Amino acid sequence: MRDYLIEKLYESTKKPYQKYFKKNEPWNIDKNKLFDFPKDSLGYGLGNFLYQNQFDIQEKLEDHDIIHVLTNTGISVYEEIGMQYYLLGNGKRSLYLFMVILSGTIFYPKQIKYFLHQYKRGREALPFYYLDFSKMLFMPVQTIQQTFKI
Repeated sequence: MRDYLIEKLYESTKKPYQKYFKKNEPWNIDKNKLFDFPKDSLGYGLGNFLYQNQFDIQEKLEDHDIIHVLTNTGISVYEEIGMQYYLLGNGKRSLYLFMVILSGTIFYPKQIKYFLHQYKRGREALPFYYLDFSKMLFMPVQTIQQTFKI
């Protein structure tokens, strides 16, 4: 039930967040074209992530799925919350991030150890949340992970 509530909350806030808060341009890349990138690349990794989870590219939110790829974070509700803890540890600050962390902590108090572990992982990595990943799609995932200690 709580997963359902959190997912509905996300779905109801996603469109306004995309429209009013995300100032970046959409990548305008076809999901299937991601498989044209080299197999070890970030672009291919993104395509694989989207395909495996039966997702489409979300306009202006492409970075979110890239973070999943780079941090090897799953897509369950508590893992999504954990990823926001990771990003907080990595230095990201946004109203949306704080809303997810607050609501997630309230709904998943038993996952606090996992959340704090993710926060610590984010602190240990070099800041990378702000990068323009659209320009890095040809780079090997492993190179990015090693460079930023992800």
